[in-house]
Amino acid sequence: MATYRLNSMEVKKMNRNAIYRYLYHHESTSIQEIAQALNLSLPTVTQNLKELQERELVVETGLFESTGGRKAKAMACNSVAQYAVGLDITRNHVGIVMIDLSGKIVKNVRNHFPFANSEAYFKGVGELVEDFVQECEVDSSKILGVGIALPAILSDDRQTVSYATVIDFKGGSVRRFAEYIPYPCVLSNDANAAGFTELWGEKDIHNVVYLSLNNSVGGSFIVGNQIYAGQNHRGGEFGHMTIMPGGRTCYCGQKGCVDAYCSARILSDSTKGSISEFFRLLREGREPQKTIWEEYLGYLVVTINNLRMLYDCDVILGGYAGAYMEEYIDTLQELAARKNTFETDGKYLRVCKYKLEATAVGAALELVAEFIDSI
Repeated sequence: MATYRLNSMEVKKMNRNAIYRYLYHHESTSIQEIAQALNLSLPTVTQNLKELQERELVVETGLFESTGGRKAKAMACNSVAQYAVGLDITRNHVGIVMIDLSGKIVKNVRNHFPFANSEAYFKGVGELVEDFVQECEVDSSKILGVGIALPAILSDDRQTVSYATVIDFKGGSVRRFAEYIPYPCVLSNDANAAGFTELWGEKDIHNVVYLSLNNSVGGSFIVGNQIYAGQNHRGGEFGHMTIMPGGRTCYCGQKGCVDAYCSARILSDSTKGSISEFFRLLREGREPQKTIWEEYLGYLVVTINNLRMLYDCDVILGGYAGAYMEEYIDTLQELAARKNTFETDGKYLRVCKYKLEATAVGAALELVAEFIDSI
């Protein structure tokens, strides 16, 4: 059987990438530590670090304490070498974030800007992006691109939208946005983007189910740190699992979908669309919020238990409603445990880390991930 041997250029790129990734995941380290951890020679590490420094991707951060010889230089990733912009496109808003290479949010804004499949809308989004970049005072040459998260199912190549009912964009293309945004653009599914954010930087968790409780329910299933998209890019459409046969009508036209029972709107409809106001009144034990919440929990726990049975991994609650559930997590875990055939506690269930603009951050992180792969 023929064996493929890497040429010297490929080996060099692999080494450079491994060194950069090591630095990315370690706050500050020395040449000696890198060489030891990656089983590379000191000259190989030194040469690659020199190249990465020339590209301003790596910086010296000082010297380590001496252990008897010359002090070792402390090296770290330059997280402000490049930036990425993320958009969260919803029915009524456009959320925008800028992150640096570490995933840290530099700035975020949320604009009331109802979606319309029109020239004026896409031109307006382009203007919002350009104004936002100017406000961030970041050199445009340092921007990797714009990740655009949509409440929609995308085609295989992620260039077009194959299904969308939350926004009127079925058959729409990334080109509609790119026409007015002067940076490379990439589309993402909104729930996949938010799930991607939750796993970013995690060292010990590689498989997770993310349940997005926005005004429409979605989600993502992440295996080995990769989003499982499914055969038709419909993996993680948890909002359309049936939990009540013949039940309430979902926006998709079917009856009894999770979305009809667990969307954030079930809660916020009682407070004129304000999810924060719903949870404020719930904390005070007010009605009808208390009754709505108890009923909501019943359906949510059925959904959570189904996901645990299906995937047997951690379940993260996110989205508008999930972001407020930290103070109720003990109750949720207890209710989940009661439904569980195999486990006596619900510790597998947790609340999202990113309470703010997780979807937009995830869309931007996809560009950061591509950039890291390319080094």
